Amino acid sequence: MVAVLTADLVNSRSYDKAFLKEVLLVLKEEFDAISKEHDAIFTLFRGDSFQGVIKDPKDALQIALRLKTAVLKVVNTEQKKSNIPVADVRIAIGIGEADYNEKAIAESNGEAFHFSGLTLDSMKEENKKLSLKTSNENTNNEFKVSLNFLDSLAEKWSIASAEVIYYLLKGMKEQQIADLLQRSQAAINLRKKAAGWEEVQLLLHRFNQVF
Repeated sequence: MVAVLTADLVNSRSYDKAFLKEVLLVLKEEFDAISKEHDAIFTLFRGDSFQGVIKDPKDALQIALRLKTAVLKVVNTEQKKSNIPVADVRIAIGIGEADYNEKAIAESNGEAFHFSGLTLDSMKEENKKLSLKTSNENTNNEFKVSLNFLDSLAEKWSIASAEVIYYLLKGMKEQQIADLLQRSQAAINLRKKAAGWEEVQLLLHRFNQVF
């Protein structure tokens, strides 16, 4: 059993060329880093979409959130200075059996790929940013509620909030983040609380229990 992430950038046609290039560069850097830290592979396709296979399903939600926050924190220097994220990503997680070619994910098959691909298609109509599909309907129903709440929470994240969540997902401590961002630990703690990090942690813990 594996987890498959199928995703696309939200409203990418509105990004100017330089900003889109920067967002894609950030994603590629995250793919490389995540692949070294986890047993995972990723590929970009269609210019603004990507797919990944994560061999340990319990890592899927943490990785999905890391990719999301990495994109949210990208600043568009061509636009008027703002703390509101310009870019965002829509991610569908499919968990199940799969046959895949590590050198050609697009040619792979199996229920995890079907779950992920079909879910992403339906998310566009439902205006959702993060969803999960498995063969277990009880699991699907539980995380449908949880991920809807997470979507609502993430919609309120500023670039600064997303930045802090991103580094927390990477396992960094408050003081480490404060030193990196040249802020006080108290400021980082406030951002963490405002972004709902405690609730995110609870959801990640529950995801690990289930998978």
